Amino acid sequence: MIKIKKNANPEAYIRKEWLYTNGLGGYASSTIIGMNSRKYHGLLVAALNPPTERRVLVAKVEETVLHGDKSYSLSTNQYPNTFYPKGYQNQIGFDRKPFPMFRYKVDKFSIEKTVFMVQNTNTTLVEYQNTSWDQLKLRLNPLYSDRDFHGLFFENPLYDFYVEKNGKAHVIYPRYGEIPVYFKYSKGDFIDAKYWFKNIEYAIEQYRGMDFAEDACSTGYLDVELEAGENVFLLFTTDKEYLEHDPAKLKKQEEKYIRSIRQKDIKDEFVQDLIYAGDQFIVHRKSTDSASIIAGYHWFSDWARDTMISVLGLCIATDNKKAASSIINTFIAYLDKGMIPNRFPDYADEPPEYNTVDGTLWLFIAIYEYYRKFEEKSFIKKAYPRLAEILKYHLEGTRYDIQVLESGLLYAGKPDTQLTWMDARIGDYVVTPRNGCPVEVNALWYNALMIFDLLSDELGKKNAITPNLAQQVKKSFRKEFLNDKGYLNDMIYCGSEPDTSIRPNQIYAVSLPFPLLNTRESKSVINHVKKHLLTRYGLRSLSPQSRDFIGTYQGNQWSRDTAYHQGTVWPFLLGEYYLALLKTKKKKKKAKDEVETHILGLKDHFYKDGCIIGISEIFDGDKPKMGKGCSQQAWSVAQLIRVIFTAGLFQND
Repeated sequence: MIKIKKNANPEAYIRKEWLYTNGLGGYASSTIIGMNSRKYHGLLVAALNPPTERRVLVAKVEETVLHGDKSYSLSTNQYPNTFYPKGYQNQIGFDRKPFPMFRYKVDKFSIEKTVFMVQNTNTTLVEYQNTSWDQLKLRLNPLYSDRDFHGLFFENPLYDFYVEKNGKAHVIYPRYGEIPVYFKYSKGDFIDAKYWFKNIEYAIEQYRGMDFAEDACSTGYLDVELEAGENVFLLFTTDKEYLEHDPAKLKKQEEKYIRSIRQKDIKDEFVQDLIYAGDQFIVHRKSTDSASIIAGYHWFSDWARDTMISVLGLCIATDNKKAASSIINTFIAYLDKGMIPNRFPDYADEPPEYNTVDGTLWLFIAIYEYYRKFEEKSFIKKAYPRLAEILKYHLEGTRYDIQVLESGLLYAGKPDTQLTWMDARIGDYVVTPRNGCPVEVNALWYNALMIFDLLSDELGKKNAITPNLAQQVKKSFRKEFLNDKGYLNDMIYCGSEPDTSIRPNQIYAVSLPFPLLNTRESKSVINHVKKHLLTRYGLRSLSPQSRDFIGTYQGNQWSRDTAYHQGTVWPFLLGEYYLALLKTKKKKKKAKDEVETHILGLKDHFYKDGCIIGISEIFDGDKPKMGKGCSQQAWSVAQLIRVIFTAGLFQND
């Protein structure tokens, strides 16, 4: 349990968050004191076109304990220049397992609040239990919204939040023609009292330089008396049929689902919790009726690059064959001109975006690892023609000047494009364009060619598309990227000097299944990465010795995006660093101990900071400590899982 100090400043909890997902891209999320500090927070953030078109429908519930002429608030909000009410002063703790649970102590009363969603439905339940010895009375006041989760909501005469009642079930229509919210309570008396809560502020949005204040609407409040040990459920849903479900049975159903995620042969609780955290990203995509992976909560959708990297840890390493094949097929279904989509947009009427050069190459890695793990030749046989199609388009040239040079190296992009994972862009300004031959892209290109050769042999086919090209690429790679300082150039430009910046992208030449360097060269690369880039929480995206290094990720969008890949620390890169280290160390036991010890450096963050039971997207490049960006990032979690399973770490004998 995380203890909540009675006289603590609530600002201490603004970045301590919880998240509970529903397998559709929807979620419930807030801080551990129940105060929303992001516009993305809410009790019911529904995915109306899974896993996208997410809308904040229920912001939160205002909660008060009534005793005689006294009242004790359990909820907290931030308003201009103040926090009100100050329910955090009556909270004693927060637990995350198995569900987010808030513990309160006021006067002689103690209360537990539990929040959870139901898998595969936009349904959130909130349970309040009287853990006192005496009867108590609660006043519960749901606050509603109706907006895209990127936006903000304000009092508007068009939004009247019309309510239809049928006993303890309500249908709330934010406005005419909108999708309603269904609300049900298990006991109590509801009192109609429509009221707008104005100017609720979100501290993290203010920190990010975004608009940060909005309104929420109450249609009334529920008064409920609970005997000692008694509980009450509130249910919010977009699925009318769930009004007929027993909340207690839904809770047991969800507990059973959580137990099903656990791996029976794993004793280490940290590893089990990593697997549970990773499961939050696996979602259903309606457009293909198959699985996909959300790149990060709260605001990302499913991205090709992130998905192909994450599936290695979240599904393949954990033996989730069904999800792995479904996810890979999701992206193959959208293959176009030899490219899989970089990103699926948030809205159904927008086409997929194809601005990536490495996402498609990561598909080869995912398929290769899938085959190594499950040895399913029928899957490879079906995927093989699509891989051949990809190679043909790359050889002939496809979008964004992606083409194979005479040297065999893969070239991509123009100064106004962002095609690699270093893709920050502000308007027309591309922060790290990297047009030319990026080092990690060509390491992936070489691996794609090697994998296609291998699969051709496995299927008894002749590779008539890229015969001998892999060896040409390897020769050219070593000639162009290896420099006399013992590390790899980050970029090669046609007719210009290479970019010799020390960046983490070079680690892929060692970590990928088919390395391009010998052992001595690999160790030299690892040593340079360790010296310049390695931190407790991940690898820096640029050496601090570079004049372009920005050590702090903060401020408005311009400040944040210009720092995003210019020194900011990325936890997901640790996976590649660990794999490279384990490959090159002769003393395997010592190497495993080193990696295991370093992973434990993230354990406090995983359990106590940022998203509780989660790993943030990024950290500051200079003195990294506090997680930033998305509070729960798929590949941050996935890469640790991948390394743990690959190397057999945290095995209790």
